[in-house]
Amino acid sequence: MSQQKICFLHDNSPDSLLNLSLEYIIANLDLYTESDVRKDCWRLKGDIILPAEICERFLEVYQRKNVVNDHVASLFRNRNCTRLEHVRLKNSRVTLDGIRYLLEHKPYDIELVKCEYLSQAWLELISHNSENLVSLKFGPLKYVVSQKEILLRQRCFVISAPNLRRLTIQCRGSGISPILLSRPLRHLTHLDLSDFTTAGSTWAIYELKNLRSLVLHSVLWSMEIVEWISGLRLLRHLDISQANERLGKYSNPNQVLAKLVTNLTELEYLDISGTNLAGTGSIVVGHIEPGSSDQEAANVRCDIPGLITRVNRPLEFLGLYGTHHGACKRHDIPAKVITGDANEEQILTAGVVYMERPGMLTRVLNDLYYMFRSTEKYNNYVGRTLSVVLNAMEQHVSEKHIQISGSAILFYIVKGKEKTRIGIKLKKRIITTLLDGMEAHLGDDTLMRNGCLTLCQFKIPVDVLFEYERVVQILLSGVADVNQEGFVQRIAIYLLNSLACQVDGNQKRFLGNHGAIGKMLNLISDRLERRVCDDVLEVAWSTMWNVTDETPQNCQRFLDNRGMEYFLDCLKNFPDKEELLRNMMGLLGNVAEVVELRPQLMNKLFLTVFFELLDSSSDGIEVSYNAAGVLAHMLSDGPDAWTVDEPSRIAVLDRLAAAVERWDRNAERNINYRSFEPILTLLHIYHTPQCQHWAVWALANLTTVYPEKYCSLIEAEGGLQLLHDVLRHPAPYPLIKDLALIVINNCSNFWDDPEVQENY
Repeated sequence: MSQQKICFLHDNSPDSLLNLSLEYIIANLDLYTESDVRKDCWRLKGDIILPAEICERFLEVYQRKNVVNDHVASLFRNRNCTRLEHVRLKNSRVTLDGIRYLLEHKPYDIELVKCEYLSQAWLELISHNSENLVSLKFGPLKYVVSQKEILLRQRCFVISAPNLRRLTIQCRGSGISPILLSRPLRHLTHLDLSDFTTAGSTWAIYELKNLRSLVLHSVLWSMEIVEWISGLRLLRHLDISQANERLGKYSNPNQVLAKLVTNLTELEYLDISGTNLAGTGSIVVGHIEPGSSDQEAANVRCDIPGLITRVNRPLEFLGLYGTHHGACKRHDIPAKVITGDANEEQILTAGVVYMERPGMLTRVLNDLYYMFRSTEKYNNYVGRTLSVVLNAMEQHVSEKHIQISGSAILFYIVKGKEKTRIGIKLKKRIITTLLDGMEAHLGDDTLMRNGCLTLCQFKIPVDVLFEYERVVQILLSGVADVNQEGFVQRIAIYLLNSLACQVDGNQKRFLGNHGAIGKMLNLISDRLERRVCDDVLEVAWSTMWNVTDETPQNCQRFLDNRGMEYFLDCLKNFPDKEELLRNMMGLLGNVAEVVELRPQLMNKLFLTVFFELLDSSSDGIEVSYNAAGVLAHMLSDGPDAWTVDEPSRIAVLDRLAAAVERWDRNAERNINYRSFEPILTLLHIYHTPQCQHWAVWALANLTTVYPEKYCSLIEAEGGLQLLHDVLRHPAPYPLIKDLALIVINNCSNFWDDPEVQENY
C-alpha cells in the first residue's frame, strides 16, 4: 500500500487559510463590495487591492457552488485594484459586457467552458486582447446561442492571437466545423479539435508545422488528414481516438498506423482508442528498423502490426480503450502505459486520461463499477478509484449517466472494508459530490436510490451536519409524490427520520419550514385511503415525533394540518400496530408539552383515547408511558383548565397514578431525551402530585437503566435541586419522594464511580 494512497484516504488536514478566507468573503460579499448604480455592476469597497493570485483563486472557489455572472465579473473592472493572468470560467452566465471586464486584463491563459452566452463576439474580444495570450480553450460550441449569430453555421470563427501556443476548441454535438485563423498561428505547439465534425480543408491548419501535440478525438478522418499528420515531424503527442467505435474503422488499419508511426519519429504518446488501427491481433514477426539484421527481425514479436517499428523503443503511452478486436488484452504491446479494460491499471489510467470526455468516461466508470461489484481484490485500488470517481462526478454534474455510475461505485466503496479508513476531509467531499449529483437530477430514481443508499453508509446525522439543509431539501423531494411509492420514497423517509433525531431546534425548525410535517401527513393520508399499514406509515409518524420534539412551531403545524384527525383514523384502522401506536403517542407527548397548544387537545374524544391507553400494554410500557405523559402535562394546568366532563379529572388522576405504579422501573426504553426541561417543569406542580409522580418515575427509570447518559443531563439542567425541593415539600405523597430519592442516589453513585471520575 503506497504512502500516497494512505494520505488520500486519511487526509484530515484542515482547508488552507486562503480557502477558508475566500469562502467567508464569498458568503459575505456585501461586506467587501458595493453596487455601482450608474453602471449596474458591483465593485470592491474602498481601498481593497487584490493581486492576481487572490483574484484567480476567488473565481475558482466561487465557481464551486455559484454561477459567475456579470455582477461577479464586474468586480474585476478596475484593473488598478484587481489583476487576472488566468481567466477560467465554467458553466458561467457572463454576457459580452461581463467577459469584457475579464479579458481587458489581457490574460496569458483563457478557458471558457460551457459558458451559456459564448459567441463570435467573444472571440473577437479575445483577439483584441490577445497580445499576452499563450493558451486558449473554449466550447463546446453548441452553447453559442446569440440571435445575432443565427447565421454562425454558415460563417467562420475568427481567431487572432499571434503568440498563442495552445488552442483547444470543443465542438461537442454542434455540427459547426469551420474555423478561420486570421493569420497563421506559427507558434502553436498544441492543438485540440475534439468532436469536430471534420478537420478538412476548410481549416488553415496545414501551416502549423511546429505542432508537438495534436488531439483529433472523435474527428471524422480522411486520408488527407493522415497525410498531413504524417508530415508533422515534431509531433510527440497524437490522439486520433474515437468515442463511437463505428466511426473508427480505417480501410487499411495496419498500413495507416505504420505510416503514422514510421514518419512521426518523435512520437511518445499515441491514442487510437475506439478504432481498428490496432489490427486483428495476429502476431507479426518481421522488420523493426531499417538496417536491423535478419536475426533481430526474426526475434521481434508484436501483437499490434502497425507498431512493430517501436518494439525496441516503446511508446510512453498508448490508448487502446475500446479498440476493435480487444487490442488492450494482447501480450506483446510496445508501450509503457496503456489504457483499456483488460485490468484495473488500464481502467484507472483511462479514467484519468479521459476525464474531460463524458462519453468515454461513462464507459470507464461502468467498468469500475463492475470491477468493484464483482470482487474484493480491488480494495488495493480504493484511493485511486475514489480520486477518479470524485473528479468525474465533480466535473460532469450535468451528465446523468456519469452521476449514476459514480454514485454506484461510491456505494460499494463506502460500505466496504476501506470505510473506516476514509478521513473526515474525504468523507465530506464524497457527501458533497453525491448531493451535487442528486440535486441536479432529482427526477431520476436510479440516481436518487444510489445517493440515498450511499448516504446510509455514513453516521446520520453527524456526518452530514455540514450539508444538513441541502440533504433535507433533497430527501423531502424524494417523498413529495405519494404516487411514486417505491424504494426511493422508503429510504428517503428513513433518512429524514434519522436527520430529525439528535439535532437542535434550528434544524428541526428548518425541517418544518420546508414542509416535512405536511409531506409526512400526505404519506399517512395516502396509506389511510388504501388501508395499508407499512413501514412508511410508521416511520412517517416517527419522523414527526422527532421533528416536533421541543419545537412548538412544528407541533402547531401538526395540529393545523389535521394531524389529530389522522391520529384517530390510524388508531381506528390499525389498532394492533404497536410501533405505530408508540410513535403516534410520542408525537402527541411533544404537542402536550406546549402550553399554548394544550387547549386544542382538551377534547372529549381525544382525552377518552388517552385515558384508555393508560392501561395499554402495547409495546411494553411505551404507549402507556406516553399517554400518561400527555395527560400529566394537561393536568398540570390545574382544575380550571380541565373543561370536559368525561373522562373526569379525578378519574384520570387515579388511573394515571395506578399506571405509573404498575410500570417496571428497570425497563429498557425505546426513547431518547435531549433535554429534561419538559419533565423537570412538572416537578413544580405541587397542586397535582400525580404530575410529579409521572415525572420522577421517568427520571428514576432513565437514571437507573442509562446512568451514563442521563445523570449528567439531570445535573446540568438543575434537576437535583428540584428533587431535593420535592423531598422537603409536604404535598408530594411517599411514592413520589421514594422515587426522587432513587434519582438522587443514582446520580450520586454515578459520580462516585472511579471510572466516571477519571473520564470526566
